[in-house]
Amino acid sequence: MTEFREKAVLMDEDGIRRALMRIAHEIVEKNKGTDNLVLVGIRTRGVPIAARIAAEIAHIEQRDLPRGVLDITLYRDDLNELSYQPIVHPTEMPLDITGKTVVLVDDVLYTGRTIRAAMNALLDIGRPRMIQLAVLIDRGHRELPIRADYVGKNVPTAALEDVSVLLRDVDTEEKKSSFGNAVECVVSESAVLCCTLFLYLDAAFWNRGIILKNDRTFVGAIVMIFFTTRSKKIRVG
Repeated sequence: MTEFREKAVLMDEDGIRRALMRIAHEIVEKNKGTDNLVLVGIRTRGVPIAARIAAEIAHIEQRDLPRGVLDITLYRDDLNELSYQPIVHPTEMPLDITGKTVVLVDDVLYTGRTIRAAMNALLDIGRPRMIQLAVLIDRGHRELPIRADYVGKNVPTAALEDVSVLLRDVDTEEKKSSFGNAVECVVSESAVLCCTLFLYLDAAFWNRGIILKNDRTFVGAIVMIFFTTRSKKIRVG
């Protein structure tokens, strides 16, 4: 299993709070209020994030929004490829979503496959008038034509990096950062080794005149392919 080391803390507790406060204001502004509005959090971390956004909207509009909890396990497109038995959690929907504006909430938007699964799950429950998407982090690398309506922070990342959202509500003591609530960017040990090896080979060959300047890109590509084909990544999004 690939090991990861922490690269940077992208958002601390106050940063997350401010981002969710801004998203709450944007949701109210875009929908001209909260009539027929439903927040639906995608398990796992989308649920507490949706709760925090709902609390901010309640503070702004002086009314509570209905909230749902969506489990998309059975709608994943890689379900048959998993090497373990996935745990299916209940989906909780407090009302009929037909004709409502549903705001899906998740922590990290990556390939878009989780959101595709979430939309399929929603359409099996009812027929919303509109589906919007709110995410705390958008890290890019989309594989499906999906875009978030509300984003806490856009974070350019490399494919070898992983973005972890740590929340007091769901993360155990072993996974908590010193901030309690934080967004961390971590890079795999394979990526670090890959870069180190490339720099070593580049310096060794260049100093000895073995490779020309235009060949350096080729050497880097070979080293990168070697390690990325052996790196197991956690896909979020």
